[in-house]
Amino acid sequence: MRGTDIIIHDKKDNVGVVVIEKITLNQECNCWIMENDDSTKIQSKNEIPLGHKIALLDLSEGDAIIKYGHDIGKVVKAIKKGEHVHVHNVKTKKW
Repeated sequence: MRGTDIIIHDKKDNVGVVVIEKITLNQECNCWIMENDDSTKIQSKNEIPLGHKIALLDLSEGDAIIKYGHDIGKVVKAIKKGEHVHVHNVKTKKW
């Protein structure tokens, strides 16, 4: 069995963090939910590099990005489940 591809810090999170060198297009990814030591799977829609985020559900413009159980940013362009979440579709609320 393959190891963990994505870590989800809190079960309330709507993004996970890639913890392998990269996720490839249409890869079935193993996800570990730290909060409750649970697991799930998600299929990627993009190539996503190490340390970047993946959407765990469909997100609309204006939605909050939840990571570590906290609001860390706002969606500025709709994101589909399995897509790369980064500066092209999310903006921090600080600026």
